[in-house]
Amino acid sequence: VQLQASGGGLVQAGGSLRLSCAASGRTFSNNNMGWFRQAPGKEREFVAVISRSGGTTDYADSVKGRFTISRDNVKNTVYLQMNSLKPEDTAVYYCAAGRLFAYSDYGYPYWGQGTQVTVSS
Repeated sequence: VQLQASGGGLVQAGGSLRLSCAASGRTFSNNNMGWFRQAPGKEREFVAVISRSGGTTDYADSVKGRFTISRDNVKNTVYLQMNSLKPEDTAVYYCAAGRLFAYSDYGYPYWGQGTQVTVSS
């Protein structure tokens, strides 16, 4: 599975962005999909995960109620809608694919290249 993330940018605090991650190959719907982020000087951290069918999702406490993960198995794309953005959401965001419904990056063998999100105060 090859993944291409897009949609990052510069936004003011309180604003919104929608990230997309397009997958190539015929196995997209066989994979659970995750979003992770890495801020400067920090370790990569879990943000959100969605099951193969899209019926189950989960979020890090820090984004719960503000971010929504979704997927379109016809378009082979997973999305991360980010609302009420805060400066502490500034990071490079990565999408990942794997057979496990995982909260750790060890559960995902396939990764996109990352897209920068910067939230100004």
